[in-house]
Amino acid sequence: MTRRIDDGPRPKHAQLSDVLAELALRDLGPGVAIPSERELMTTYDVSRATVRKAIDSLVAGGLLQRIQGKGTFVARPRVESRLHLASFSQDMRRRGLTPATRLLRVDEERPPADVARTLRLGASGTAWRIDRIRLADEQPMAIEQGWYPRSLLPDLDTEDLSGSLYTVFAERYDLVIDAAEQTLWGESAEGTTARRLEAPVHTPLLVFRRVSSADGRPIEHVVSRYRGDRYQLHMTLGPTEPTATT
Repeated sequence: MTRRIDDGPRPKHAQLSDVLAELALRDLGPGVAIPSERELMTTYDVSRATVRKAIDSLVAGGLLQRIQGKGTFVARPRVESRLHLASFSQDMRRRGLTPATRLLRVDEERPPADVARTLRLGASGTAWRIDRIRLADEQPMAIEQGWYPRSLLPDLDTEDLSGSLYTVFAERYDLVIDAAEQTLWGESAEGTTARRLEAPVHTPLLVFRRVSSADGRPIEHVVSRYRGDRYQLHMTLGPTEPTATT
């Protein structure tokens, strides 16, 4: 940390960003705090505005992460996923990570009208509502709210719901998920969602709505909110024109 920040043609905040990026990648590593704003001001003889602008650019780029009340830390690399038909547990294990689950609630309820239509519940059918926090290597990755038809999955509330539900469906109910429709959009973490994900308020979220079927029967309607600073998608695109809705 002895590189000089000079008055040359390149802005000071850009020079400081380079210094901090090198420090983060070479010397600190994921989860380690960078020096405080005051330390950086003193070491490099720059203003607080310069320090904050340098840090902001690295936070926006995903290299650093601010944690309210604690400081700024080197961010952990994002988990990259390809769009495919797999459970969260399967997906994380394929990436060499250890999945875990915090079960928040499991109740039998009448779901909202749009969910009831999607799951073909009729006028009075009920579904299991299952809210869970999904973790990878003990770090909160996603929070999900799922609905599952009670008529197809009796006594689901007595099963172990801490792992892959798809495995439970296959082994306990002989229902293998073989198709799904998925929609993706963006949100920012607020209130209870931010707290449960242990994420700073306004952390970007990737939101997936998935409707999964087994042998033509809809069996799952789930909305999953993933921390955008810990998760990213990879897609391979072909020449066929995609179908999209707004």
